[in-house]
Amino acid sequence: MTIGVLLVDDERLIRAGLKAIIDAEPDLEVVGEAGDGAEVPGQVSRLRPDVILMDVRMPRLDGIQATRHILETVPEPPRIIVVTTFENDEYVYDALKAGAHGFLLKRTRPEDILRAVRMVVDGDTLLFPAAIRALAAEHRAAGGGGATGGARWHGRLTEREGDVLRLMARGHSNAEIAAELFVSPQTVKTHVGNVLAKLQARDRTQAVIFAYETGYIVPS
Repeated sequence: MTIGVLLVDDERLIRAGLKAIIDAEPDLEVVGEAGDGAEVPGQVSRLRPDVILMDVRMPRLDGIQATRHILETVPEPPRIIVVTTFENDEYVYDALKAGAHGFLLKRTRPEDILRAVRMVVDGDTLLFPAAIRALAAEHRAAGGGGATGGARWHGRLTEREGDVLRLMARGHSNAEIAAELFVSPQTVKTHVGNVLAKLQARDRTQAVIFAYETGYIVPS
């Protein structure tokens, strides 16, 4: 199966570079391009991409608003990876909260970009623990986070589910969590599902971000 990718970036040169990298792979194909977030809904409806590589900063409609719109209005929406120049970009944090499945830096090596696209199609999320911790710490320090919603979290997770969430926050895969906790990958998958359901999180990234925001996990 060929994985269809939509490129969204207001810089034509960036799109050209990504297209060259992606189209060189036998299982990947760039199905369309857009220069602004405002073009994304129409492109998604017409092209039905599997993955969107979405710039976060664009002139008319930024990647945050475009991500939120797609995930809220499109049945079985594509996976969305936001692309940014700086890992501490506050736009990245907001895009992840909106439901993006991870982020990449524009200076990321080609092989890591390809790996990221394949990962999100397989249902994984791109968590970069150090970057997420830093973004969460900055957000809380600026007054954007805090204990809001904390009561909804504390006491709802079992001890084992809390262990799983903390390992998720370190960027561990299900297999790595299973090895750490001496349980089966299927058991971990069940715990992850329970964590997401109890925290009303769309995916692992949102669960980790909300855990930091409510103080369930304290950035170190």
